[in-house]
Amino acid sequence: MDLEKRGTGERPPEGCLVVAVRMPVRIVVLVLVVPVRVAWDALVVGGRFLRDTVLRPLGRALTWLGRVLVVVPLVWAYRWLLTPIGRALVWFARRAGDLLAWVYARVLTPIGHAAEWLLRRLGLVLAAVGAAVLAGAAWLVRWLLVAPATWCWTWILTPVGRALVWCGRGLWRVLTAVAAGVGVALCWTCRVLFVLPALAVWRWVLTPVGRALVWCGRGLWRWVLVPVGRALAVVGREVADALGHAWRVAGRISLAVGRFLGTVLRWLVVEPVRWAYRRVLTPVGHAVREAVLRPAARAARQVGRATRQAFAAARGIARQTGTDLRRALLGEPRPVARREPVAAETRTLETRTGREVSPPTRG
Repeated sequence: MDLEKRGTGERPPEGCLVVAVRMPVRIVVLVLVVPVRVAWDALVVGGRFLRDTVLRPLGRALTWLGRVLVVVPLVWAYRWLLTPIGRALVWFARRAGDLLAWVYARVLTPIGHAAEWLLRRLGLVLAAVGAAVLAGAAWLVRWLLVAPATWCWTWILTPVGRALVWCGRGLWRVLTAVAAGVGVALCWTCRVLFVLPALAVWRWVLTPVGRALVWCGRGLWRWVLVPVGRALAVVGREVADALGHAWRVAGRISLAVGRFLGTVLRWLVVEPVRWAYRRVLTPVGHAVREAVLRPAARAARQVGRATRQAFAAARGIARQTGTDLRRALLGEPRPVARREPVAAETRTLETRTGREVSPPTRG
């Protein structure tokens, strides 16, 4: 039956406790959740309005300000200060490198070769002297230290050490035997005084008491904790279902309230503003444009045209004055004789292709 119910998707039958708990819990949760959902939706709408009207323009203004105050000065400094300074430093570094290379090749290398030759010769001399000194020191150490130490080790220290080892082994055997006897005695004493009473207490006291406590704990778990847990699980499940249902209902209520407030705001604020813009501001703007702005723009264009003509006339006068001054100071310029091409040297289609083209004959 359970498999058939699960396969068909039907819910199992509910008890009286579930039915008695569900409706009060849903009512209480709905009363508590509706203000929270309305406040949440209001915060969401306010956050979106703040993002679109304040934060985005502020971010764009900050971006433009950062670009103007930071990026543009940095680019200018990099292009017109750091790049020339870096190129100058690279040029100086190259010249200094060339100078150092010349000093290394012409000065330091010969000095190094001479120092190397002197050190090699000095090393050979010191090696010979050191070898002689080491040979003499080795002979002295051998006959003054090594030979007496070997004799002392062979004929004095070795016999004394062997005697001490034999004595130590005997003493260790005696101490081992004494410690074994003492350990056996202590083991039997601890067993009689502690182990056997502890085993009796564990077997005849603690084990029955533990079994009784386990039996009581199982009964408490089976007959008290399990029913209480099931009841709490039913209450928790119903509270969770009630929260979900109340959240959805509160969302619908919040949507209706938001639409009502939007409609009221539209008819009280948006529509009057739109009517004023269409019926009042637009005609006034058109009138101002036709009566003030366009004549002002036309006058500004005429002033600009007159100014350009005046500047052009001034430039022509200045150019003519300069020409007159050059003629008065330097005289008339000499005419340049231009050489006209001879008819035989002119390039035609026949000379370019290297063959003559006969004129067409009329039939």
